[in-house]
Amino acid sequence: MKTIKYAVAAAALTALSFGAFAAEPVTPAQAQNMNKIGVVSADGASTLDGLEARLAAKAEAAGASGYSITSANGQNKLSGTAVIYK
Repeated sequence: MKTIKYAVAAAALTALSFGAFAAEPVTPAQAQNMNKIGVVSADGASTLDGLEARLAAKAEAAGASGYSITSANGQNKLSGTAVIYK
C-alpha cells in the first residue's frame, strides 16, 4: 500500500514540475517586461483551441516561457503564428 502512495505522490510531483515549464499565453502588458526570442508557426489544426495548443507546444520546444498569438487564418484547416518570449 505504501508503494502505491509513493507512486501517486511521485506522479503528482512530476506533473507539477512539467507544468511549471510550459509556455503560457501573455498579454501585451506582460510582453513588455519579457524578451522576444522569436516567432513560431503552426498549421493543420481543425479548431482554434487545437491551433493554440500547437503554437504553445512549439513555443515550449523553443524554450519560451510565454507566447502571444499574432495571426490565425483558414477555414477547414487553420494556421497561425505567435511571438515567443522568455
